[in-house]
Amino acid sequence: MKRSAAAVVGFCARAGVTALLVLAPVGLTAQETTFHVDVKLVNIFVNVTDKNGAIVGGLTRDDFQVFEDGRPEQIAIFERQSEVPLNLTLAIDTSGSVRKDLDEEAAAARRFAHDILRPEDQMSVLQFATDVTELTHFTNNLSQIDHGLSALRTDWATALYDAICLGSEGLGKRQGRKVLVLVSDGDDTAKSSTYAQALEAALRNEVMIYSLIDVPIEASAGRDTGGEHALITLAEQTGGKHFYVSEGGLDKAFANVSDDLRTQYLIGYYPRHQVPGTNFHRVTVTVPRAAADEFNIRNKAGYYADTPAKGPRVPVN
Repeated sequence: MKRSAAAVVGFCARAGVTALLVLAPVGLTAQETTFHVDVKLVNIFVNVTDKNGAIVGGLTRDDFQVFEDGRPEQIAIFERQSEVPLNLTLAIDTSGSVRKDLDEEAAAARRFAHDILRPEDQMSVLQFATDVTELTHFTNNLSQIDHGLSALRTDWATALYDAICLGSEGLGKRQGRKVLVLVSDGDDTAKSSTYAQALEAALRNEVMIYSLIDVPIEASAGRDTGGEHALITLAEQTGGKHFYVSEGGLDKAFANVSDDLRTQYLIGYYPRHQVPGTNFHRVTVTVPRAAADEFNIRNKAGYYADTPAKGPRVPVN
């Protein structure tokens, strides 16, 4: 089913799940007050690789240490992420700046969907050029996903940041892992949303961005290296990763995403001693027993704890 994506980037999802703790002294009388304290469980998805880029599995809760704003936190939840349901939005750039074979790209995307989706997982498909269009809503039905990918159409402008805002908002309403896979050269020409708004939308909605950077002509004088850097930074800040399509093709890039998602750890903690008035909390994850350069640890930069502001309206196709 094809439908136009008309949505307001609400920036309304918060990091973690709110847990309500009731603090009541022993022997509480009818006249005494019961105090309610909201404590958010912060979830951090973590990938660990060695110096050669090989995935490091088999780590335990005791191997990790978590810091929020420089202060150590106690790990409350630890899981291997391969068992957690995956919500994935595939957003494909069909603008004139990319100038690719859409049939070939759709075929690679179909193979990716068939390979990665398990019965408990869901996937949606967006295309973005001048506008953002949802080709397939979240589903586990591979026939619907294949049908949506067959509807890819080109246009001229590139609403990259609008696609990130819209994709993040859609993912933010779902439970489980939230992943946005972007296929683009990074050249945003629509200028409706900004890089900062796109990054904030992803972080507020707990979305990991995987950037598959598709550069049509690597030596071209018109190559948007600034856009490429933006895609790389978006992935780094949200705990995802970037891959160049030129290094092995789109099938290889999709396979790298699949491998990365299958080897994630989930670390959860309840923040303690937060500084009042701080709306963004930075999170650092370490493996203390390892040398400083032994492992590469990836996770999102942090999370927002304040009430989100309303963002711009995403263009309607």
